[in-house]
Amino acid sequence: MVIGQTVFALYVARVHLAAMLAGQPEQWNRVLPHGYVAADPLGNAMLGMHLVLAVLFIAGGALQLLPRLRRAAPAVHRWNGRAYLLAASLLALGGLWLVWVRGGVVGDLSQHLAISVNALLILFCAGLAWRHARARQFSTHRRWALRLFVVASGVWYFRIGLMAWVVFHRGPVGFDPKTFSGPFLTSLALAAYVLVPLTVLQLYFAAAERSQAALRTAAIAVLALVALFLLVGSAAASLGMWLPRMV
Repeated sequence: MVIGQTVFALYVARVHLAAMLAGQPEQWNRVLPHGYVAADPLGNAMLGMHLVLAVLFIAGGALQLLPRLRRAAPAVHRWNGRAYLLAASLLALGGLWLVWVRGGVVGDLSQHLAISVNALLILFCAGLAWRHARARQFSTHRRWALRLFVVASGVWYFRIGLMAWVVFHRGPVGFDPKTFSGPFLTSLALAAYVLVPLTVLQLYFAAAERSQAALRTAAIAVLALVALFLLVGSAAASLGMWLPRMV
């Protein structure tokens, strides 16, 4: 997951941030429909900030997962954690603004509602992770921080899920690529943004706390399937979308 997100972050930096730094934000529209709008400087600035935060968020999340960093440099872990919580919260708020105020985001109402629920979950998990860290309840803090990590990765899950589906079916099945709507995309949005990541993580928590062999076997099987899906989806998205545009 970290490797796949790293490729995605490099893609955002190479394609979108490079265009912004070069003073050519109109290049966003080669990939993002309605990405740059000449008559909307505020919206362009918000989108640019959203892209910068996405790169920082992915890099910060990878660092927070390192147990060795927590043990050897707890101050780095704390300050990076604060930056991570702030970036996640700003991304969630910015996403809500881009969907419901600026508009022009691809997808239908069902996808917009799912990503909005995802944004609210990000804010909720970030708030509880911060609260329990301040109270020095580190075991509970770790749980909410991991929940934040998985829900905040919803946009990435959606992209790799879409690419894995298209590669498996050798084309768009269950949705209209022109309108970017259809039953598959509605189901994928609900699964990626809301249901599946938190359910899998909760199964992991339950298996780690209990000694039942059946539960642990089930958790291992589910995690193995999820790892395989992440591998296939990351490879498909990297080879089909991200790496070709970075050349």
